[in-house]
Amino acid sequence: MAGRIFILSVVAICVLFFMDRDKKPLTYPPGILVAGKPAQVDLQPSAFSLDDYRLTRRARFEIRARVLSTERYYLKRESDLSPLDLALGWGVMSDQAVLDQIDISQSGRWYRTRYQLPPPAPEQLISASSSNMHMIPATKSIGRELKRLRSGDIINLRGFLVDADHESGWYWRTSMSRADTGAGACEIVYVESLSVE
Repeated sequence: MAGRIFILSVVAICVLFFMDRDKKPLTYPPGILVAGKPAQVDLQPSAFSLDDYRLTRRARFEIRARVLSTERYYLKRESDLSPLDLALGWGVMSDQAVLDQIDISQSGRWYRTRYQLPPPAPEQLISASSSNMHMIPATKSIGRELKRLRSGDIINLRGFLVDADHESGWYWRTSMSRADTGAGACEIVYVESLSVE
């Protein structure tokens, strides 16, 4: 009996090791990997249904970015629509030399940076070159692709910035600017296509 438990324990550890190995962050030599900024084209609002929710397209949205962090969510109404947040960076926030000096974390649908002073780049540039984005996958396939992402991946993503409403009165509003911070500063992205470079 003890031998079986030992063998099962070894198998479980090996499975966890190999599953986790693919999630280790990617690192690069110093230098900006993503020079461009996200592209946004504001639209006349138009609504469509997704399950029990009404989503309103606010802008067409495209981004090439470095994944800084990923966080899955399982509780509350928001996770019904968006089971995953991505902290994404471009410009200085795609530079390994800068990122090596910043501690990045996500929780409670927020993205946080911590660093020793002086900052590795101007603080305003750090916040203007990164964002926490709530991902709503358009298909199950895109949902699976989103869950496979890891820190360091360079992604190309297209879709829409959307607001979400429910007949219960619950609502969720997207940010329309990359320059805002604090509550309400996250983008809600309806993801129609995703690729990893």
